[in-house]
Amino acid sequence: MAGHSQFKNIMHRKGRQDKARSKLFSKLSKEIMIAAKMGGGDPDMNPRLRLAIKNAKAESMPKDNIQRAIDKATGGGGEGFEEIRYEGFGPGGVGVIVEVSTDNRNRAAAEVRAAFSKNGGNMGETGSVAFMFDQVGEVRFALTAADEEAMFEAAIEAGAEDVIQEAGGEDEPGEHVIYCARDDLGEVSAALEARFGDAQSANIIWKPQNQIPVDGDKAATLMKMLEALEECDDVQNVFANFELSDAAMAELAG
Repeated sequence: MAGHSQFKNIMHRKGRQDKARSKLFSKLSKEIMIAAKMGGGDPDMNPRLRLAIKNAKAESMPKDNIQRAIDKATGGGGEGFEEIRYEGFGPGGVGVIVEVSTDNRNRAAAEVRAAFSKNGGNMGETGSVAFMFDQVGEVRFALTAADEEAMFEAAIEAGAEDVIQEAGGEDEPGEHVIYCARDDLGEVSAALEARFGDAQSANIIWKPQNQIPVDGDKAATLMKMLEALEECDDVQNVFANFELSDAAMAELAG
């Protein structure tokens, strides 16, 4: 997804990667706990847990941290987590979907609403934004995993619907991005990993149907809003349908 990849590249260039990694480990641990709580601690019998562990390993999360999250959930921890989706609009009319896992709905709603309202956005009703996105499976491989033609052929053979290549930023390698039906994610990712090795990530995402160009002051304010949302403890994922020009990217990262 162009928008979110651009956001990650900007944060990387601004030197926020260490802070982001700490936050990422926390989100990964929470997803492992929720998955283990819902479907048990055996990844062979729990597809959601298997996917959560795969993504944690792809981010170099220590094995001890992964096992600790599973043990905590299966030992009675992780009670009361509720999964909620919030929708709203950012500067420039950009649609934003925020996925939350929380043990305190009121706190989560207040934090998400504040991130929107303080940065030129506003919350919407459920369904006010989701219709502009498709919920699909997404698998990412480094561009070095295969050439474009080989990845495309393997992905289509595995049941994927589309393959694109995303350029990276400074110190950020580009990626093959494979899209498939959400229910086919496990099968498609397994087939591709059998051929090309471990994926960078495999997730259910909200894919924008169209991108909204944003630049200038609106782009800067939008980045602040997305960063504020990402920093909320209860927020697991943020999706937005924006696209920045190379010039806007350079200005924001400067």
